[in-house]
Amino acid sequence: MTETPAKSTASAPLSVVVALSLATLIAWTHGGRAEVARLGAYNVDVSQISMSGLSSGAEMTVQFQVAYSSLLRGVGIIAGSPYACAEGQVTRAMRVCACFFSCASDQIDVAKLADITWKNAAKGEIDDPANLKRHRVWMLSGSQDQLVPQSKMDALASYYAGFVDPGQMAFKKDLAAGHGMPTKDYGNPCDTEIDPFINDCGYDAAGELLAWIHGDLKPPNRGALGGRFVQFDQSEFVKNPTDHSLAPDGWLYAPASCADGGRACKLHVALHGCNQFQSHSYWNFSFPFYHRFGRQYVDHAGFNAWADTNDMIVLYPQATSAALQGNPLGCWDWWGYDDANYAVKKGRQMTAIKMMIDRISGAPGAH
Repeated sequence: MTETPAKSTASAPLSVVVALSLATLIAWTHGGRAEVARLGAYNVDVSQISMSGLSSGAEMTVQFQVAYSSLLRGVGIIAGSPYACAEGQVTRAMRVCACFFSCASDQIDVAKLADITWKNAAKGEIDDPANLKRHRVWMLSGSQDQLVPQSKMDALASYYAGFVDPGQMAFKKDLAAGHGMPTKDYGNPCDTEIDPFINDCGYDAAGELLAWIHGDLKPPNRGALGGRFVQFDQSEFVKNPTDHSLAPDGWLYAPASCADGGRACKLHVALHGCNQFQSHSYWNFSFPFYHRFGRQYVDHAGFNAWADTNDMIVLYPQATSAALQGNPLGCWDWWGYDDANYAVKKGRQMTAIKMMIDRISGAPGAH
């Protein structure tokens, strides 16, 4: 669960504050895993499946969209780059497709990445890219984003232009947001780029992207949610998930209207970014200094309020950190740290997410 900061301890002795902070961190680090359920099946309208992501979640969304283009209706991309941008190289991922460790002078070669797309399709490793023409694509690039500058998203827009009908694309570039998930009223100041990478911009990015992809939606439920959160076992979908930088468990939100299977519901897959995995702990100057990220993306990215009133299930797969694999920040695999096949249908993380979608939507053989 998301942790709530305690009241100010400004008057407490420093030794007490430090001791309590360390005790809290130890408890979070060594706490037992909650009991999890088996991911269930629901009545899903398979023409209403969509996906979105922030940062590494955006990269995974783009590659999943291209690889499984026959499956999705559309996507929402916040701070991402074109398909196969990293070309299997971490340096390209960090310095050409993004600027996590300063920016390289190399520019993203969109024509080359489009060629890789068609070649992967010719080998049968991804779906026919012609499917992308009908996709609804919503993009956002904050004007203050220094980690994935707007030039990277411009390259993504150029990539999409070769595949997607222009009338199906929307690109917002005028929000003065830093690198993070823009929300209506939760998180850091809009232009910041620090943990938890969720920013209060007075702008509901989740609602905007869902409306673009799925059409007219009913107003969100801004009160107490009426549905149910399910913590589910991810090891069903990839053996020994932590060996592949996937958390042992993920989350799903199902509104009450979708619980009994009486009506066909939409399905949206929401992918968090780096340093937004559940067990991530980060320094903050408010007591207890170390905060656990926990369910912040699940609870506060903004999707559940819309799901509650629009017959929409939201799936939140969870990555995790794996320092020995070269993924200490808990990013999704979009440069090949776990799997050389990371950008095609048989990639381990890609397959795991596809199997989750198949289970929820009741696809044949998804037991």
